[in-house]
Amino acid sequence: MKITREIVRHVADLARLELGPEEALKMESQLGDILGYIGLLDGLDLSGIPPTSHVQEIFNVMREDEARSSLPVEKGLANAPDREGTAFKVPKVIE
Repeated sequence: MKITREIVRHVADLARLELGPEEALKMESQLGDILGYIGLLDGLDLSGIPPTSHVQEIFNVMREDEARSSLPVEKGLANAPDREGTAFKVPKVIE
C-alpha cells in the first residue's frame, strides 16, 4: 500500500493532529518506510514457528482468590473528608 498525502491527512484528522505541509511530507515518508519494513516481514517463512501472544513466557503471580473479612466501615471511612452513612460522599460530577 502506497502512503499518499491524503492518507496522511486522514490519519492526522483521526488523531486530531494539525500537520503543516512539511510535517505531512515527512510523515508520508516515515509511514511509507514503516510499511515497507512490514512488507519485508511478510516475506519470512514462519511455518515452523507457533503463534505467540508474548515474546517471553509469563506466569500469573497473583494470589488465589479467597473470601476473607474486609475492613470495618468505621476504619475505612476514618480519613474520609465527608461521608453519608456507610459511604464516601463526593461532589456531584454529572449534571
